[in-house]
Amino acid sequence: MMDWNECEEKYLKRVGIDSERIGSITEKAEARLKFIKTTNINQETVSFIVEGYYEVIKELLVAYLLGKELKSSNHQCLISYFYKENPDYEHEAKLIYQLSFYRNRLNYYGESIPITFYEKNKEEFEEIIKIIKNLIKNA
Repeated sequence: MMDWNECEEKYLKRVGIDSERIGSITEKAEARLKFIKTTNINQETVSFIVEGYYEVIKELLVAYLLGKELKSSNHQCLISYFYKENPDYEHEAKLIYQLSFYRNRLNYYGESIPITFYEKNKEEFEEIIKIIKNLIKNA
C-alpha cells in the first residue's frame, strides 16, 4: 500500500465539500454496480466484471474523500486514506489494493483476471461497497 505521508505530500489537496458532486459520483457507482450484476460471468467477461467492481469501489472512495474535504490525484492514496481512517478494515483495504493490482494488469498489460479470484471474493467486494457507502453516509 502507498505510504500515507507520500500521499499527503504529493497527491492530496484540500477542497470544499461538494454534496452534489458526492451524490452524483455515488449514483454513477450504483449504476455501474447494477450493470455489473446483469452481466453473465464466464472466462470472457470475468476480467471486466472485476474491473467494474474496482471502479465502483474507487468511485465510492473518491466520494468518501470528498466528504472529508480531500481530493487525490492518485488512486493508491484513496486506498491508503481508507485504511488510515479505518484501521479495523485492514483486510478490506488489502483486498481493494489487490483489486487495483489486477485492474492495472488488465489495463496496462492485457492480462486476464482469474475467475477463481472473482468467485473467492465476490461477496467481499459487495461488503466493501456497503462499508464505504455507510462511511459516506456518516461523513
